[in-house]
Parts: sequence; structure tokens; C-alpha cells
Amino acid sequence: MVDRDEGTVRFAVEGDGIGVLTLDRPRALNAINLAMRDQLWTWLELVRDDPDIRAVVVLGAGERAFCAGADITEFGTAPSYLAARNARRERDVWGLLAALETPFVAAVHGWTLGAGLELALLCDARIAADNTRLGLPEVRLGYIPSAGGTQTLPRIAPLGIARAMIHTGEPITAADALRWGIVHRVVPRERLEAEAFAIADALAALPREALRLAREALRMAQDLPLDQALRAEALLAHRALRAHPAAAALARWRP
Repeated sequence: MVDRDEGTVRFAVEGDGIGVLTLDRPRALNAINLAMRDQLWTWLELVRDDPDIRAVVVLGAGERAFCAGADITEFGTAPSYLAARNARRERDVWGLLAALETPFVAAVHGWTLGAGLELALLCDARIAADNTRLGLPEVRLGYIPSAGGTQTLPRIAPLGIARAMIHTGEPITAADALRWGIVHRVVPRERLEAEAFAIADALAALPREALRLAREALRMAQDLPLDQALRAEALLAHRALRAHPAAAALARWRP
């Protein structure tokens, strides 16, 4: 295993190409501060540029939280509003994560709030421990979810559920998150990491180009009218045929 430790975020690459990204501020419930945001940017760039990383598992250190959101103790510490906004544009961590071709699996537990939940919503799969509480409490602070939550949650959960979570800021249980499709599986806390790594291993074993094209097609489905999305799917399927001989045989098969 190759380990890289940068203080508030730990990153490791296992021998089989599974990256492990760990939010590591357990005393602060892994709340995302400016240093963590910058380190996340660095490691996400590494994932983007390293073809040997086939999938990534995202963890939160400690037992109390995956991530309690943005570190509100840093609110207002930037020299100005414009400086803060420009810094965020220069390093759009959430946009970078959303654009990556490598699949991500979030293993959430305990408090999973605000930017922590938004980070998980940008992952391809979300596994939750049975003690998880998930929420977007920003409105209670006079703000709105701004790491993608107002856009990703309604694309994953029923619109009414997304509205309730965003408007009230009330957290929900892991069981409710499973019922509404926000997480894919709920497991006992002691099994959380093993389940997440099993999913990452399965994703890493898939034909890489086919998985990339399938993920691209799913992203298109969110934004295009059906007729345009179907044409785009056909083009992507043609690219898959050229990339993998088994796909061509499957395309010729008829039941």
C-alpha cells in the first residue's frame, strides 16, 4: 500500500488500484475547512491523473461522523466576499469530483451533514452505517447548500423528500435514506468499510471504458430530452463496441 498523509486528509492506494480517501479531523467531526478543501483538490487531481487508480473509497475518521459539513468557525475569515468566491472558483473541488472518470464509493457513518452529504451525493455509490444521520442544515444558518446539494439531491431522491430536507434542514436516518434511494445499502457500523471496499473492488474489475461510457450516459440522462439522450446513448454504445470485443458479441446476440 502507498500512503500519503497531508494532515487533514489521508490518501492511500492499495496494491489492487483502490484509492482510500479519508477525511481526518475527527475532533471537529471531519468538518471541511480551507486546508481540507485544498488537500481534497490535490488528491482528486492525483486520482484524475493516475490511470492505475481504478476506484476510490471515501471514509471519515473517528466514530462520531463521516463529515459534519463546512467548518463554520472559518465563516467570514476570508479577506472579502469576492476573495472567498474567487478562491472557490479557482479550486472547485465539487466540480472536479463530479467530472472524474474514476468511480467513487462513499462509506458514511454518524453525522453526515451539509458539504459532507453533498460530497457523498457526488459519489457513484453510498453505503451507510446504521447509525448514520444525513441532512442539509444550511438554511438554519441563513445559507443554502452550495456544494451541489440543491441539484444532486433532487436527482437522486424524490423531489418532495429533497424539498423537505433542504427547506427544513432536518436530518434523516439511514433507514429513511435507504427507503428514498439516497443511499444504496445500510449495514452495521462494523461492516461498513468491508462493504464499501467490496463495491469498489467490483467496480474496479469492470471493463474500464464500458464503465466510463455508462457513467457518461447516465449523466446525459439528467440533462437531455429523451430523444436526444437516446441518440447520445447510441453513439456511446457504438464507442463501447469498438473498445471491447465482448461487447460486439453481446450486441449481435438476440434472445
